[in-house]
Amino acid sequence: MNYYEKQEPVTRTQTDHSVKINNRKNLEITGVKEVDSFDNEEFLLETVMGYLIVRGQNLQLKNLDVGEGLVTIKGKIYELSYVDEQQQEKAKGLFSKLFR
Repeated sequence: MNYYEKQEPVTRTQTDHSVKINNRKNLEITGVKEVDSFDNEEFLLETVMGYLIVRGQNLQLKNLDVGEGLVTIKGKIYELSYVDEQQQEKAKGLFSKLFR
C-alpha cells in the first residue's frame, strides 16, 4: 500500500452560516455551498440555510474559499434576501435563463 492509498478523502461540511457587513461595503458570508451566478449588481449563493441573493452596485468577488464555505464580496450593498424552499427552483431557473 503506498502513501496515496492510505489517505482518506477529506470532506468538509459547513453547518454554520453567518453574514457580516462592514459599512455596507464589505460582506463576509460563511456556510456557502456554491456560487451559482454573479455579476457587478447581483450574486446568487447557495448556503446551508437556503439561497441568498445579494444585490448592490460595483460588486466584486474578493475571496472564495470553497473548502471553508467562505465568500467575501466588496461593493455597495443594497439588499440581502433569502429565497424560501418553494421558490428555490424558480430562482435558480430565472438566473440560469439570464446568464445563458
